[in-house]
Amino acid sequence: MIDPSWFHMLLLVLIGGVAGIINVLAGGGSLLTLPLLIFMGLPAATANGTNRIAILVQNMFAISGFHRQGVLSWRLAMLCALPAIAGSYLGARLAIRIDETLFQRLLAGIMLGVLALTLWDPLKGRKAEPPSFSPVRIAILLASFFVIGIYGGFVQAGVGFLIIAGLMFQGLDLVRTNAIKVTIVFFFTLVALTVFVWHGQVNYQLGLSLAVGNAIGGWLAAHLAVKKGHAWIKRIVSLAIVLFAVKLLIG
Repeated sequence: MIDPSWFHMLLLVLIGGVAGIINVLAGGGSLLTLPLLIFMGLPAATANGTNRIAILVQNMFAISGFHRQGVLSWRLAMLCALPAIAGSYLGARLAIRIDETLFQRLLAGIMLGVLALTLWDPLKGRKAEPPSFSPVRIAILLASFFVIGIYGGFVQAGVGFLIIAGLMFQGLDLVRTNAIKVTIVFFFTLVALTVFVWHGQVNYQLGLSLAVGNAIGGWLAAHLAVKKGHAWIKRIVSLAIVLFAVKLLIG
């Protein structure tokens, strides 16, 4: 375990702020923070676990921002969060011992698919509507968010794109989608982090430093999302998907 310097901790606060904004508005902020933690000397599994501290704190602040502005659908968020929690436990257990290279390649393809969906935009030309809860839709949501939870528990990076894809057809604009997304991520990250802590794969000093930056970024992003609206977030999501998909494909 490394002994972090003040420079390391300050750098993590700064990069964490950027990652927090990216995570809340789109996804993929962990593709910045995970390599940074590894570069600072952490083993990959420990970097993966340490990153969860920042994700947990970031989403706690983001949830507060979205809730205060009245755009968070708690019913839909909890419906999606429950299967994601179960999946994240399995994914975190896998992350302790499985190589993530193949997952990164698969993620790049998935992200490009999400890009196509985002650019097509199911909400274009029609008004956002409250989601319906038919038995078929509930079954699809439960199954899809169980799988998303497995991925999120395993590697975290890019899970926001999968959640956006899973919610796009529920009739929500991207402001409300992001509010639900941060709530789901908060709850399944709590479970995943517990697994990493249990296996001793967390550096608390680096994790808390990163958490300070992520929290600031998450709070700012929640307010930006509501202020700027669906179309602005759509552009941010599209840009983030392209950049991170290219990074994953070229290594």
